Amino acid sequence: MATKRRAAGRAAAASSDDTAAAGPVGDAAGPASLIGAASDDARAGGGLVTGSDPAGAGLAGQTERDPEETARQICLRMLATAPKTRAQLAGALRRRGVPDEAAEAVLERFADVKLIDDAMFASAWVESRHYSRGLSGRALAAELRQRGVPADEIRAAVDGLDPEQEVATARSLVARRVESIRGQPTPADVRRLIGMLARKGYPPALAFRLTREALEQRDKHQAAAWLEFGDEVGEFLEPAADSDPFEA
Repeated sequence: MATKRRAAGRAAAASSDDTAAAGPVGDAAGPASLIGAASDDARAGGGLVTGSDPAGAGLAGQTERDPEETARQICLRMLATAPKTRAQLAGALRRRGVPDEAAEAVLERFADVKLIDDAMFASAWVESRHYSRGLSGRALAAELRQRGVPADEIRAAVDGLDPEQEVATARSLVARRVESIRGQPTPADVRRLIGMLARKGYPPALAFRLTREALEQRDKHQAAAWLEFGDEVGEFLEPAADSDPFEA
């Protein structure tokens, strides 16, 4: 009998602990409520919730009643997180089922008050990504094209990048990498240096020249050891002659 009473006491204590952990019935601190609250917070802030479209979260059913208001809310939520291009916003509205006429009306109003400005977006993108990531004008043009910026706006933004500044940035990138090489640079080291610049959009000829300069400054007596690999790497990296970085 005593054993039964002790077992019953332990069960009651466990039940009491579970109740305290979960909180009162209907309390938002319960696990299920916390998950729901996190989803609501993410939707309200434009954050990504797995399996949902954050741009239009909470607007289901409103599109049919007032498509322009739905479009306005979607755009505002997206712009609250980061600048967007007109094409990016238009794509989001299309995915949410906003009629084209309503979407175009809202996008025009946003453009009129400069909430959408592809030229400004492109200019800021070029300056930020060049100085923070060392990307060349060609690479930056490709990124802007992927975001739907018109070709003329891309060209204007990239043309604002000083060619001498591009070379200086590329030279700095190579110099930092060369300093990290221990001992005599190997052909693999040379390929990595040239490949690093190529991935950032710099032409192979410039990559060869800057790599050679950096190696010569590091070790003037043995820097030419990589030259036998130059043709092989150059053929691999050489872009198509008719490629245009401003056109899709």
